[in-house]
Amino acid sequence: MDLLNTLVDKGLRRELPTREEALAVLATSDDELLDVVAAAGKVRRQWFGRRVKLNYLVNLKSGLCPEDCSYCSQRLGSKAEILKYTWLKPEEASQAAAAGVAGGAKRVCLVASGRGPTDRDVERVGRTIEAIKEQNEGIEVCACLGLLSDGQAEKLRDAGADAYNHNLNTSEATYGQITKTHTYADRVDTVEKAHAAGLSACSGLIAGMGETDEDLVDVVFSLRELDADSVPVNFLIPFEGTPLAKEWNLTPQRCLRILAMARFVCPDVEVRLAGGREVHLRSLQPLALNIVNSIFLGDYLTSEGQAGQADLDMIADAGFEVEGAGTTTLPAHRSDVADTAPAAGGCGSKGGASLCGSAAGPAPAGDGAAGCGSACGGCSGHAHAEATPVPAQPAQPAQAEPGALRSDLVAVRRRGAGTDIAPNA
Repeated sequence: MDLLNTLVDKGLRRELPTREEALAVLATSDDELLDVVAAAGKVRRQWFGRRVKLNYLVNLKSGLCPEDCSYCSQRLGSKAEILKYTWLKPEEASQAAAAGVAGGAKRVCLVASGRGPTDRDVERVGRTIEAIKEQNEGIEVCACLGLLSDGQAEKLRDAGADAYNHNLNTSEATYGQITKTHTYADRVDTVEKAHAAGLSACSGLIAGMGETDEDLVDVVFSLRELDADSVPVNFLIPFEGTPLAKEWNLTPQRCLRILAMARFVCPDVEVRLAGGREVHLRSLQPLALNIVNSIFLGDYLTSEGQAGQADLDMIADAGFEVEGAGTTTLPAHRSDVADTAPAAGGCGSKGGASLCGSAAGPAPAGDGAAGCGSACGGCSGHAHAEATPVPAQPAQPAQAEPGALRSDLVAVRRRGAGTDIAPNA
């Protein structure tokens, strides 16, 4: 069909499609679905081959959030039965990260609930980043701590952070319907702060909150304008005890169209299949690998993901390969900018001298909803006094040669393990 041929040609040239073309992708029929996936796959393979980057989430602080984001199980007033605990110690976080690294994860995303970090919190996270990097040479670390104040992005960069995640989540026009304790502009400001500090910007969306096709196109176009290096696409997990508990608006087919639209608008960035993929894509998850080039391994903030070994099997069975430690994720025209940027630690088009995945050594190792939400943070594998303690995972050996899969992947589904709290998804 002419639309898809046009979108492929534009994607191969990194040319922005029109809003009308993006909307037309979302309006395609189920009969055209495989054609849409195939077209998006041509663009994906042009810039990323058949590589799949694995990311792993570590939840540093769970629940107790003063913000009112309607999608989030950790929100102010949430009745969701989740683990609540304050900050993990650096050694605990490093031990949790080791599980993902053993499974082939190249990036670890450190997430903490709350409006934003204090300077003391930034120092604490800095020590955690140092602990993780000491144990895992070459690993990428992305921080996801909420809204940043002036100077905090620079402190995280100096501590060794490679990237910062903060999702826009939805369009500016509808943001006030989802959250009232901060604004869309606040989120944009934090992404811009990360860019200015030389951190790779990771920012995405949540689909399935009752938004229109126009909202989805608006937020993806905004992410393109912000020049985010990675765009996580989350699908709402309707947590019981939250205002969006009854919002079941997605089908596997619609999820694939949304991913394809994001790929056409952002052809050469890391499009990440994030929270809710197991719930909404279900048996069609392997098809999505033809569109995205990045997924989370294992669990999310407060819900279980697919078992880690099942993720690895899915990637191999679909004919893809895990991206190795010695491979730069982003295409050369984006990552070359990082080579010449003055700031240290960035790994994307706005980053510094250290490229994502370019460091040598054992495997390096992640937003549903950035900031806080169903997919922006790690699995709740450790508890504070208010939750039943979870046995710590044993330290894991370093990953094998780049690209090799580990058959001894530790159980990265820790949500609910060792506790009497059932998983939420």
